[in-house]
Order: sequence, then structure tokens, then C-alpha cells
Amino acid sequence: MLKAKKKLWSPLSKRLLQTRTISSTTCGFLRNQQQHLSNSQPHSPFPFFSYNNNNKKIQTSSSSGFSSHFLSFSGKSFCSAQSSEKTNLRCWNCNAEPQNAPFLVCESCTTIQPVDHSVDYFQIFGLENKYEIEEDHNLEVKYKNWQKKLHPDLVHSKPEKEREFAAEQSARVIDAYRTLNNALSRAIYILKLEGVNVNEEETVSEPELLAEIMEIREAVEEAPDYQALKEIQSLMQEKLQNWSNSFASAFRGHKFEEAKNCIRRMTYYDRVNEEIVKRL
Repeated sequence: MLKAKKKLWSPLSKRLLQTRTISSTTCGFLRNQQQHLSNSQPHSPFPFFSYNNNNKKIQTSSSSGFSSHFLSFSGKSFCSAQSSEKTNLRCWNCNAEPQNAPFLVCESCTTIQPVDHSVDYFQIFGLENKYEIEEDHNLEVKYKNWQKKLHPDLVHSKPEKEREFAAEQSARVIDAYRTLNNALSRAIYILKLEGVNVNEEETVSEPELLAEIMEIREAVEEAPDYQALKEIQSLMQEKLQNWSNSFASAFRGHKFEEAKNCIRRMTYYDRVNEEIVKRL
């Protein structure tokens, strides 16, 4: 029976977008990112622009929400590859020392700085390095505040060097927001920071769980109306929250194998939720 059904679970690598190393072509990189935007995330106040070789502005995408699964799995960080050079802790433009951390923008001359990959996603938003993020931390507000300082459109008339830094910093802040704003991607990321790899291909083999997932999927396919789908979605969100809580407990206790098992279960329920969203 299970073989006759469409396979529900897919490897995380197929659902989580691969971040590429940002180089001098980072404006093109930003264009590629916007192809994966999702309407399920908070609305961004900025349209996205890039610039051609003649420094002419080109709008690459209208403002929209962001997909919550923008991650990669290489190294200890989900951002682009680790920088080969240590960022100079002085402004490259005015030589001023940083007044605050993280040093993304110079407070003295407002010049955007090069990306420092030793700064993790939690540090970007001034958060403790822990799984739970309380609502009063205002992650979305902090994200928008960074984009008001870093967005490439703000420096389109500046030298190429700063335009590239702006593209890199803005892309990384987007990456960080997408990662931390979603419970599943945040769980995978924080394990990576601890040096714990999540096997993307490993599935849960428990017959009871697989049977439950197939029944839920059948219910989604046979749901007669919007209200029925919303009821199933509410159930999936409750299950996701329960396993998210279990992950938080396991992570605090450094029970990393247990934490990885929570992630695998969260992946199943998250996938069901995605299918429901497509049908709503």
C-alpha cells in the first residue's frame, strides 16, 4: 500500500535551497535568490535591484515574503563558504573602529563593511545562541532594520566595492532571517553550529509513524473544503510545535541523537503542512 502512494518525505537537500559562495557576481546571486521567495513570510519593504555593467539599475523582483528554507549544509554555518580572510576590525573606508557588534555597517561614515563569516546568524540579530526565540525579540523588525542599512539599492551610486559588500551583507541577512524564522531550519542550523551533522537522506522507519503520515496525506487529498484543510493544518502545526519543544529539551541536554530524531519527525509534518498550503 505504501509503495502505491506518492512518497511524502523528500530529502532536506531538495527543500532547502543551496547557498552559494558570494563573489564579485553577488548581484546576480541576489537575483537567483528571489526566484524562491514565498508568500508565507512577512512582507519585505524593499524591491530587489541589481546593476548591469553600465551601472544601470535593473529591478529583479518586486518585494515579497521570503521562503523559510534557504539553507545549505557545508561547514558549521548555513551561509556561504567560510571567508578565507579575517575581516579587518576597522572600517575599510574611514579606518574607524567598530562601536557596536556585529560590524556590518560603520557607525562613523555609514559605509557597508565586508562580510565576516565568524559572525553567526544569532549574533547578526543580537540573540543568544539558543534554539528558542521569544516573540519579544522582534526578529522581523531587526531584519527590516538591517535591510534599511544594507540593501543594495541604497548604495547604487557608490563605488563597486561597496555595492558588492552591500549585496553580500544583504544576502546574508536574508539567509539568516529565513533560517532563524523557521523552527525546522533553525534546529538544523543550531546543530551545525555545534558540529553535529544532520543526515539529509535518513528517514524514520517506524511503521506507526509512516502509517500516520500516509493517513494524514490521504485526508489532505480527500479534504472536501477549505475548512477541512485548515483543521488538518492546525493539527500539523500542533505536532510541529510539540516536536520543536522536544528538540529544544534534547538540545539543552546535549542529547544530539535525540535532537536529530526530532528533526526527522518535524520534517515529515512540515512536508504535510507544505502540501496543505499548496491546496489552500
